[in-house]
Amino acid sequence: MRFAALHRDNRQLLLKLVVIVVLMLGFGYALVPLYKHICEALGINVLSLSERQTAAAPKGMADGNGQVDYSRQITVEFDTNARGPWDFKPAVRHMTVHPGELSQVMYEFRNKQDRTMAAQAIPSYAPMQASAHFNKLECFCFNEYTLQPGETKQWPVVFVIDPKLPKDVKTITLSYTFFEVAGKGGFKVGAAPKGAGAAL
Repeated sequence: MRFAALHRDNRQLLLKLVVIVVLMLGFGYALVPLYKHICEALGINVLSLSERQTAAAPKGMADGNGQVDYSRQITVEFDTNARGPWDFKPAVRHMTVHPGELSQVMYEFRNKQDRTMAAQAIPSYAPMQASAHFNKLECFCFNEYTLQPGETKQWPVVFVIDPKLPKDVKTITLSYTFFEVAGKGGFKVGAAPKGAGAAL
């Protein structure tokens, strides 16, 4: 009798544990939509923001951590200066972005010389006050590069404009001057830009 009672108690305990595990799994699956509904009810919309940014990927957006100010639009102009026998240009000459929006533009560089060269780009901004609010997360300007004769490379610039940018600034010009580094070796050809997150 004692053995039968013990066996019955063990089965009841096992059944309770199985029910608890099933409930925990169900809660885990329900947590994401529940969190989304709570955020929407409170007006946070963190997940909705991420979804909008992902959906906008074709224009160069990527997932960001900050809030996007959709009430403002900033025109970003891209200017290039090549001091030497090479081609250097952006894929687009300008784009319109929202403060807090993570955006990307591609640049192309071609070494027209018959020799290997080491080169680096230096950025500048107009107006000057915009430089403190123009945050580059990835940029070829962080490093020096080596290009073989006739080689063409493409590099991205991933940036976000701080929503704290003064309200009167509606246009920012990002200008790069690409120059040869005399007597210095650059990074190996094809090396990916390092130092993402640095600021110049």
